[in-house]
Amino acid sequence: MSSTSLTHRYWGSHGPETWWLYSNGILWSLQPCLSDSSVYYGVYSHVSVTARYTMESTAYYMAILSVVTMWFLLTGELLKMLNKFYKRNEIQKIAADQGLDARLFHQAFISFRKYVLEISTLSADLHIILNDICCGAGHIDDLYPYFMRHAKQIFPMLDCMEDLRKISDLRVPANWYPEARAIQRKVIFHAGPTNSGKTHHAIQRYLAAKSGVYCGPLKLLAHEIFEKSNTAGVPCDLVTGEERTFVDAEKRQAEHVACTIEMCSVTTPYEVAVIDEIQMIRDISRGWAWTRALLGLCAEEIHVCGEPAAINFVTELMYTTGEEVEVRNYKRLTPCSILDHAVESLDNLRPGDCIVCFSKNDIYSISRQIEIRGLECAVIYGSLPPGTKLSQAKKFNDPEDPCKILVATDAIGMGLNLSIKRIIFNSLVKPNINEKGEKELDTISTSQALQIAGRAGRFSSIFKEGEVTTMHRDDLPILKEILSRTVHAIEIAGLHPTAEQIEMFAYHLPDATLSNLIDIFVSLSQVDGMYFVCNIDDFKFLADMIQHIPLNLRSRYVFCTAPINKKQPFVCTSFLKFARQFSRDEPLTFDWVCRLVSWPLVPPKNIKDLVSSHNLIQQELDSIIQLGVRNITRLIRATETSATPGTDPLSNQRRPGPSPVSPRKFRGAPKAHDSGVEAGQLDKSLGSRLVQEGLLTPDLLRQLQKEWSKEHRQEEVGVKLVAETLNNKLKGRKKK
Repeated sequence: MSSTSLTHRYWGSHGPETWWLYSNGILWSLQPCLSDSSVYYGVYSHVSVTARYTMESTAYYMAILSVVTMWFLLTGELLKMLNKFYKRNEIQKIAADQGLDARLFHQAFISFRKYVLEISTLSADLHIILNDICCGAGHIDDLYPYFMRHAKQIFPMLDCMEDLRKISDLRVPANWYPEARAIQRKVIFHAGPTNSGKTHHAIQRYLAAKSGVYCGPLKLLAHEIFEKSNTAGVPCDLVTGEERTFVDAEKRQAEHVACTIEMCSVTTPYEVAVIDEIQMIRDISRGWAWTRALLGLCAEEIHVCGEPAAINFVTELMYTTGEEVEVRNYKRLTPCSILDHAVESLDNLRPGDCIVCFSKNDIYSISRQIEIRGLECAVIYGSLPPGTKLSQAKKFNDPEDPCKILVATDAIGMGLNLSIKRIIFNSLVKPNINEKGEKELDTISTSQALQIAGRAGRFSSIFKEGEVTTMHRDDLPILKEILSRTVHAIEIAGLHPTAEQIEMFAYHLPDATLSNLIDIFVSLSQVDGMYFVCNIDDFKFLADMIQHIPLNLRSRYVFCTAPINKKQPFVCTSFLKFARQFSRDEPLTFDWVCRLVSWPLVPPKNIKDLVSSHNLIQQELDSIIQLGVRNITRLIRATETSATPGTDPLSNQRRPGPSPVSPRKFRGAPKAHDSGVEAGQLDKSLGSRLVQEGLLTPDLLRQLQKEWSKEHRQEEVGVKLVAETLNNKLKGRKKK
């Protein structure tokens, strides 16, 4: 029996009125309105024109009631049918063979179900299949061809799946670099703990070569090698994600270059290449850069520096390229011991101490408490500009400088030569990014702990032995247990889709966005046990941000690799403006950048401005921040003294004449009985309000005044002259 006759029999069994509606093509036209809450009004509007004058009134309303009741029953049955189709393992396996993995299969089914239940007019063939399945004349698997037809409409890559799978095959990344495979490279692994001289030996070979490239994990390290090379008489350029410096006045490239590892060239030939901190090849976000450098650099000698835990993996990785690895082991040059007691209090700090924190808030809090105790401290954390880090390190290392305490994050673990006697862990918990790109808190690993602890007692510093401990007593046994563990061997390396691979994807999927191309690439990518695909959330974030800007795919890809902080609105806005300017084929000149950032910058007047300035321009930033801090200090001082006579709030300074509030009384101003200021006046001052709101402590307020008096005593004469000039101008205006 044909499907048509079965369909006729199915609808005819529901009564003459329903059969009349079916035979006249009205039943399925009722679908959109019957799924609406205003069922009867919808049915009335669809049926009345055709049936009102054709059937008796009673039969007409009976037909409406029959159709409404039946449709609700059929909708429930249809939903059960579709869900049964979704749960069939055979269907999922067949769909997987066609390129629909579990995630894509689920998305395709949700769209297909919505299409079947909500579309106003179903295609005739799908309409008949659904009817046959409802009547028992068809099988649930008969929906598969229609499901796949719908899936290919929302996932166009299913039509070219085989080609896309070949492009996204990441199992042999060594073949991506034909220039490197064309030469026989010599790989030398310098293995050892922190402060063992492994990087020093590699750099000596780098300096002796005719040409070379240094690839480091930090801008600071690249800058250090850049300066060391040029100081040694070896012309060297600097290339990072933020700057490019040529030593040649005519911008000709030098034979040596120091760069961050993401910026190294895999097509330029060198005699020697140095890859520092190779253990970061397993980093979830940046590991791909070490894999690319190790497999792709065109150098006769590759000097790899890092932890011994990476030796076996690098050897196995080089086996896939047909290259042997020579291992040179190094031992620590100075002893380092774990103390049996914790520091417990900042009062127990000694010269040469470094307190390691894992958050900026802890750094600010601890450095403030140290300064309250009358001690000077240097501060170093990751997002500081390289110049600021170097100046803070120089201040701490200078034996003539009174600054003998350092407060830092784990940024000191790589790249800074510091005269540290004792490393003090303020905490052993650090925020990390997991494989899903989510932030989570976790205890530091043995590798991280050894990297940081190894900074104590560095060779060539004034301290010949290093010590390690914790700030809190309860953390000390945990630290000892962490340091006693064996470092986990590295077993996996990160990968990232290349621009060439994404361009080939775009050839098959010309209408897909860059973000979608990346998603499809990752979902189809095949890797073996030695590799994984790195987290690409930041890349996709930038791709979505500039999707509306007309750019060719290669330029769009390059823009999305920019090392910007997506949490900074100003930086994101500037990124958009750069992309838009480039898309218009207009020059990115120095004057244009100055207009973009409103250069020269106005000295910050509050903390918010200070933080914004910190993230804008690195050069000349330190002096601007210092000026901003002075303004803030003067503001507090002026508002405190404005409650008493003899002050001029317009100048933010004391008048030239003597003031009834002496510096000593000012430092005690938060206490009314110490300063002699009435409570009403005290409450009106900015400093007092900050104290009352918990933003400042009385001790910190006194310390601010002490520092201001100490640092600005020499400026007092100039400030008084400015104040007198302002007062004279005001008096002159009053006379006029």
